[in-house]
Amino acid sequence: MMDRQSQFLGMETSKARSVRGTLVRLWHYFQRYGLILLLVGVLVISSTYMQVLIPDLTGQAVDCYLGPYSMAAAAGGGAALGSFADNAEQANAFSNCWYTTPDITATAGETLAGFGRLILLIVGLYVGSAVLSGFMFYMMSWAGYHVLRDLQAQVFNHIHQLSLGFFTKHEAGDVMSRFTNDSDTLQQVIGFGLVSVLQGILLIGWIIVVMFQRNAPFALISLVTLPLMVIITRWFSEQARKAFRRARQQIGNVNADLQESISAVREVQAFSREEENIQNFRESNAANRDANIRAQAYTGALGPALEGLSYVSLAVVAGIGGLLMLRGGGLMGETISVGLIITFIGSTQQFNRPVQQISTLWATIQSAIAGAERIFGLLDEPVEIKDKPNAIVMPPITGHVVYQDVFAEYNPDEPILRGISIDAKPGQSVAIVGPTGAGKTTIINLLPRFWDVESGSITIDGIDVRDVTQQSLRRQIGIVLQDSFLFSDTVMNNIRYGRPDATDEEVIAAAQLAHADDFINRLQDGYQTVLGERGAGLSQGQRQLLSIARVALIDPRILILDEATSSVDTRTEREIQKALEELLQGRTSFVIAHRLSTIRTADQVLVLKDGQIIEQGTHRSLLEKRGFYFDLYMSQFRRKSTEEDLPDDLNELELMEPGD
Repeated sequence: MMDRQSQFLGMETSKARSVRGTLVRLWHYFQRYGLILLLVGVLVISSTYMQVLIPDLTGQAVDCYLGPYSMAAAAGGGAALGSFADNAEQANAFSNCWYTTPDITATAGETLAGFGRLILLIVGLYVGSAVLSGFMFYMMSWAGYHVLRDLQAQVFNHIHQLSLGFFTKHEAGDVMSRFTNDSDTLQQVIGFGLVSVLQGILLIGWIIVVMFQRNAPFALISLVTLPLMVIITRWFSEQARKAFRRARQQIGNVNADLQESISAVREVQAFSREEENIQNFRESNAANRDANIRAQAYTGALGPALEGLSYVSLAVVAGIGGLLMLRGGGLMGETISVGLIITFIGSTQQFNRPVQQISTLWATIQSAIAGAERIFGLLDEPVEIKDKPNAIVMPPITGHVVYQDVFAEYNPDEPILRGISIDAKPGQSVAIVGPTGAGKTTIINLLPRFWDVESGSITIDGIDVRDVTQQSLRRQIGIVLQDSFLFSDTVMNNIRYGRPDATDEEVIAAAQLAHADDFINRLQDGYQTVLGERGAGLSQGQRQLLSIARVALIDPRILILDEATSSVDTRTEREIQKALEELLQGRTSFVIAHRLSTIRTADQVLVLKDGQIIEQGTHRSLLEKRGFYFDLYMSQFRRKSTEEDLPDDLNELELMEPGD
């Protein structure tokens, strides 16, 4: 099991990934909600602008109001600012007061009133930014959940278009993990996380611009740690992204093991494999744990590293700025004031806050990117069986089926069928027998186009099955499998599955035709009895009878029976055979039989070996040939008790060797 998982993991992580490509594909899903995104963009810009203003206005409160007020108050309370404006430092500070130009004739009291208005503005900006952010996150979450709904709908639709070959190569648990777990990680980001990152990036860029506008030399000093932040973030991001790809794959393996163990619980208990299954799950779960720990280690280390660098930035701003101001000098001709230092400290804090926030969200972001890659990987799985652009709707058929020199393969250069030719007239019954692996199931899978032929052709009433739509083709073909699937629904709806518009009377008539009506009426709620998962509570024979009733309801012209009676006892087999005899009347049928005694009345018997028809004829004519079919038939009865009589068709033959 672990070798298989390692193989899948290697395939997953060896594929080239493009984060940019993944984000571009996600953007295509958001485009249909352009107006919402436009509104979100306006809210992001407005909220960010308010946040950028706050530290600048805080610095102005110091330089333009508190400083002059303190001087005026020290001079006697009623002094005006004019006497202090001659001070060069104060004059330069006044030059940065873009919000309002201080009136040099204002008294200290008037200055204090202006300061109060500025404080109210700062408080208003805080409140306004919070309100806009709330609306912004709501609108983005609304768009994000709609995008997730669209994406899941597309994935679900795509899964139904994939051929059976895909499901033979991929475990159901892994496919479910992509649809659920990977979607959940994406959900955590496309709402709050995505807009937080976008706002953080905008805020960082805007703050840098404002810092350079206020004092370019001091801004360069304040941002001395920025290149190191970028380098550290890129390295940790790349490592985390690789780790999360492995983590997403491992959680898929865990789900696959879990789904398989639950589905096969009877087999596990019957063969006393509980301990082995538990050990296998422990190994896959441990691998999932280790992969997630590794991923979290990279993302967890990023936050403290960036936080440490942010403290270094604050120390640089406060230390160098304070030193320059105490010395009474500027920096490269630019004045350094207390308000400017406060502005840059506030800007640095605001600069570091989104950086730390992004680093905190980075684990979720990287996991979401890895999940999105797996989802898009599923969407990129090619649909092997497609309708032609000019495919027509299959008209009502009579059931004349012709296989003409058909070759088929599942893997390149590994043919399963070699030159199969069959001519089944309308209403004929064609039995297909042969050893395991001979290609029996492949033959019938080609007819409804679960697979396509490599060469040759299959026609129904002279129409190539590849020239019609799959839906119109399959609606005229009924299939009864060895292990039919029943849904967790009522008996009535399970029979109605192929014809949702069928009336209750039609459903009951189909059940009567399938000889299922008697046992259905004995159920607790009759036709309204809700079945358990996969028909739990019913015997194998009862499930088969319901499957026959389901096919009878759609009234197909072509019927496929894939070892429909191989898993039931002799008594149940007789009941099923009665139902099948009535169902086969007037229909072209293909029957794969494990028990050769069930195909005595077939119009044609095809004997397959190694993908080729080696014998062909009626049941009796093949017995008379004493060839491969004869040996198969005899081998089944040799395994029976010697006390049993030979069947009538063998008693009628001259089975004694000449001379005996």
